[in-house]
Amino acid sequence: MLSLTRSNLTQSVVVCVMLSYLLQGFTMNEVQAVKDVSMLQVIPTLLAKHHSEQIGDIWNFGVNVALRISDLLSIEMTDIVGDRLTITEGKTKKKAIIKLNEKALNIVTEIALSYPDNIYLFQSMNSRNVVNRSPKPLSRQAVSTAFKAVGEIVGIDLGTHSMRKTRGYHLYNKTKDIARVMKMLRHSSEAVTLRYIGITQDCIDNDFIDLVL
Repeated sequence: MLSLTRSNLTQSVVVCVMLSYLLQGFTMNEVQAVKDVSMLQVIPTLLAKHHSEQIGDIWNFGVNVALRISDLLSIEMTDIVGDRLTITEGKTKKKAIIKLNEKALNIVTEIALSYPDNIYLFQSMNSRNVVNRSPKPLSRQAVSTAFKAVGEIVGIDLGTHSMRKTRGYHLYNKTKDIARVMKMLRHSSEAVTLRYIGITQDCIDNDFIDLVL
């Protein structure tokens, strides 16, 4: 007969809880989409005020291109030609070709004019200012920390995935076309996309209640 130590029992409980979350399609500490349109302007303002203008630009650019944070921070200036951004996603290895809207283009133009020697769109200030140091993008940890802090101010569980989730949520609200949102996010199923952008069964039920033909 096997005997469990207190340490082993604790580890077993943690594993069971994590598996339970995964089976339900959730992750612990899941961040949210920003559903209130007015907050879309408040958040970058607070990021610029409490952290840096660069972090504010990352938010504004991120909600307009809906990329994962690892791909967003890896964008090089040469990846942008005219009004198109072309990259290969690190996670899926899929090629993403994104037509940049006016807001995203303005951010790119401003960065290119202010820092003409940048290799990365969102280049680390440390690597930019130190001689003989290889250029690096801003770290994911720096962005995550800033987002979390501002999220606490506005009362939203804000994280790096919030940019991508937010664009998906608002596109769905505008079009009610989950297949279109799924294609934009390059997901493999509609169920994953609905869960990812925070569309619950209650939201779907309300669509049936509100629309009476």
